[in-house]
Amino acid sequence: MVSCVNVPMEVPRNRHRGRVWAVRTLGGVAGLVAVLLAALLLVQGHLKDPIVRYVASHSQREIRVDGAFHANLFSLHPRIVADGVTIGNPPWMPPGVTAEIGHLELTYGLPPNFQLETVVMEGASLHLTRLDNGHSNWQARPPGSGRGPGPPLIHSLRMPKARVFYDDARRRLKFDGTITAQDLPGAGSLPPLRIEGAGQLNGHPANFALNGDPLATVTRDHPYRFEFMQTSSGTLLTGKGEVPKPFDFYYLDLMFESTGQDMKDLYFLTGLSLPDTADYHLTGRFNRQDHHLEFTDLQGRSGESDMHGTVVVDTQRGGAPSHTHADLNSKRLRMSDLGARAASRAKPDNEGRLLPDTPFHLQGARHSIADIDFHAETLEMGRMPVLDLAAKVKIDLGTIEVAPLSATVRDGKVTGGIKIDVTQDVPRADVDLRVAHMKLAVSDGKPPPVEGPLQGRIALQGRGNSLHDLAADASGTVTAVLPHGAMRSSLAELAGFDLRALGLMATGDKQDTGIRCGVASFDVNDGTLTAQRLLLDTEPVLITAEGTISLDSEALDLQVIGHPKHPRLRVRAPLLVRGTIKHPDFSIEARKPIAQAGGAIALGVLLTPIAAMLAFVDPGLARDSDCGALLAEVHKGER
Repeated sequence: MVSCVNVPMEVPRNRHRGRVWAVRTLGGVAGLVAVLLAALLLVQGHLKDPIVRYVASHSQREIRVDGAFHANLFSLHPRIVADGVTIGNPPWMPPGVTAEIGHLELTYGLPPNFQLETVVMEGASLHLTRLDNGHSNWQARPPGSGRGPGPPLIHSLRMPKARVFYDDARRRLKFDGTITAQDLPGAGSLPPLRIEGAGQLNGHPANFALNGDPLATVTRDHPYRFEFMQTSSGTLLTGKGEVPKPFDFYYLDLMFESTGQDMKDLYFLTGLSLPDTADYHLTGRFNRQDHHLEFTDLQGRSGESDMHGTVVVDTQRGGAPSHTHADLNSKRLRMSDLGARAASRAKPDNEGRLLPDTPFHLQGARHSIADIDFHAETLEMGRMPVLDLAAKVKIDLGTIEVAPLSATVRDGKVTGGIKIDVTQDVPRADVDLRVAHMKLAVSDGKPPPVEGPLQGRIALQGRGNSLHDLAADASGTVTAVLPHGAMRSSLAELAGFDLRALGLMATGDKQDTGIRCGVASFDVNDGTLTAQRLLLDTEPVLITAEGTISLDSEALDLQVIGHPKHPRLRVRAPLLVRGTIKHPDFSIEARKPIAQAGGAIALGVLLTPIAAMLAFVDPGLARDSDCGALLAEVHKGER
């Protein structure tokens, strides 16, 4: 009985001892944890320097904390708080400061990953810089080392009124303003992200805003969607899209729409170099896959002109030139809708000239490689429509080649090519164009004074920073041939100053006379065209001319002489063509008729009035020219 009584008593005692041991053990562990936590809390103030050195070493930047520092690392959400933080430029950039932050809070996720989840930046000033070679101070990794894993998935962001200075030498952009980024307050349990900014972009007021999905719901396997709006220099750019791999902006897909006063101003918002235009509307889609960028479904309109097509850009690593491929088409393209004049930016000092002196802006071609296919159903250049214009444009680090080039003008074909070298400060251009079977002009529905299939060739070289400057420096040859045709008899005889022709002109007679051949050949030197052969052979008159045309002043100095083939009463005086290419002036050289009139008066004293009239008659009549040999000679010289 005793044993029976004693045995049960031993079991509780052992159990009690076990509980005491367990409690003591757990208590000891808890005490140890408490001691360690207390010790860690005591040394947190000493974690400042090791943590700052660690971050500075891994980011390859100088980091300084001049204010308070607090690190709560042993928490379900480790947190670092610092005041007076300065972050310097990385070693691949010139010395300087990337960011100055008055108050910084960083909260991390659970171990073992410790991903950054929350960022608070107050009183921040960001100095963002990119060099011509593409290196930037916001890069997380050295150039040439790859992009790395990309930015972390931040689930909360607050950056009120940060001052931002952005200087991009590669895109020639400068921004000075403020940017606020934060979860939109008062928008429910999962507030969306709102980023907005305002300031000066290249000296012009600029504003932008972005509304994105709530950061709290961001995951790696779901796209992050957003809408955006930007305005600058009278240009509005809006759109919506998504980042398929948050937040890796090397992958992006969005639709956009833009309106404004000048399409060229889109450069400030997109980095695309576009021409000056009148008021415009542009829509399209942009997709980026790593270094492959596509602009598709492009639809643009300015004035009465339209443009649509695709642009593909393959960027290169390490700041190497990008490769651009474009396929652009237009149903109707009016030159009056393009250029500085359309955008109200043209200088008014060349209104009397045919050739504009608007400066070229081709420097960007020095760093570009591109292949562009262009086609326009109708290109309107003043009163001369160009149909079915097709051109292949190749740009290779400063060399621009437009070849082959073809178009239909007045039922004739224009073919050839243009090459421009912009590797030097003053561009050099080589032009070689051929014209075949072009009909001479028909204006206002009236028959032309001259008809026939015009053929010709322009082969010129020159240097200049505008079309006018290039022409003023040009050298080469210009040749035009009319193998056959017709012209109004009154015009042909007027060149011979047949008195009957004056009567025909006065009565509006439209009688035609055949053209056996016509040739106009000029040597061009330093922008001056000097006539080598100017000849138009008709049935009643052989018309020849000589003189010069200046492409600099655009002044005309030509003398046209008619040689009749039949004896008719005429005035032996050349027709002078003066004025400018755009506004020619015609007159009769007075000295020769006056001298002949003096001779006629003298003869009138001795002879009958009929004999006096003969003083105005040229006894040496012209003969038909050998048109076949003449045209063969011209064509031989063109080869």
